[in-house]
Amino acid sequence: MIKRLARNRNLSDGELKTLIETGDYDAEMFKAADSVRRSVYGADVYIRGLIEFTNYCKNDCYYCGIRHGNTNAKRYRLDLGQIFSCAEQGYELGFRTFVLQGGEDPYYTDDMICEIVSGIKRRHGDCAVTLSIGERSEKSFRAYWASGADRYLLRHETSDGAHYRMLHPDSMSLENRKACLWNLKKIGYQVGSGFMVDSPYQTTENIIADLRFLQELQPSMIGIGPYITHADTPFRNFPSGSAEKCIRLVAILRLMFPYALIPATTALGTIAPDGRERGLSAGANVVMPNLSPTSVRKYYLLYDNKICTGDEAAECRNCLDVRVRLAGYKVVIGRGDAKTYEHGDVAV
Repeated sequence: MIKRLARNRNLSDGELKTLIETGDYDAEMFKAADSVRRSVYGADVYIRGLIEFTNYCKNDCYYCGIRHGNTNAKRYRLDLGQIFSCAEQGYELGFRTFVLQGGEDPYYTDDMICEIVSGIKRRHGDCAVTLSIGERSEKSFRAYWASGADRYLLRHETSDGAHYRMLHPDSMSLENRKACLWNLKKIGYQVGSGFMVDSPYQTTENIIADLRFLQELQPSMIGIGPYITHADTPFRNFPSGSAEKCIRLVAILRLMFPYALIPATTALGTIAPDGRERGLSAGANVVMPNLSPTSVRKYYLLYDNKICTGDEAAECRNCLDVRVRLAGYKVVIGRGDAKTYEHGDVAV
């Protein structure tokens, strides 16, 4: 079954259910996923410099610590000078992709986002700029693209309408989320999507639907991470997710999407001390150290107990270099663009 998944990049729903729910095939699957990622990307691991520039958000997603309704959150916004300073420091540390991430904060107008993007590109023309700022209009997406943005991360979180309603208020729409992703692809962005693993009310059938949606979308990047509880959300009493299931799904994604960029996420490292290393061994090939100022980093808490909130940027970079090397891979300096599909099957 594993070789067939690697060869065909697909299985039946029933077969996927077996792989997701049991660990019987883990060893074989992790080995196959690592073989596939090495045949496409070698041992290279791409680093992204994460700049979390605002934790204000107009939305009230029930799982998120920076939701609008969380009155206990200490809010902050970085100004342009602070953002450019983060990018400058990151460039000196070898980062060649910067990920600008924030809540859906109307304070940052389209003109401001464009000024941030174009300012980074002027200063660091050999770098890629990724935006992760939520749902915007097609007009806004086109403006960011014209200013120099290369990539856009927008996790769909769940592709099932009923499940989406359980996770989000009525003011939000799965249809709009999906429309945003298709608009981003149409414009020309390298698009990233993904979902939480073990989010409240999630079933295996929901996860399979997510995989089918990703097959339809064919994103350049796929980010998944375990659901982790935050005490100041309506889901405070739900248990956090499983690192094992998340790593298993990383491997499934690598076999289904050989050319995708797949991160070993901070959430995975939060829920398991060796989570990121295990994610890399199961097919992930991206890590995203934090470049945000340490003075605000502890306030960007989508979930509780987030790791690396007190480390300086250089410490994060050096720590990940060691972790990646010990896992058997190497951090490379470069934009780290997604590779495109080639003729023939990848080796297993």
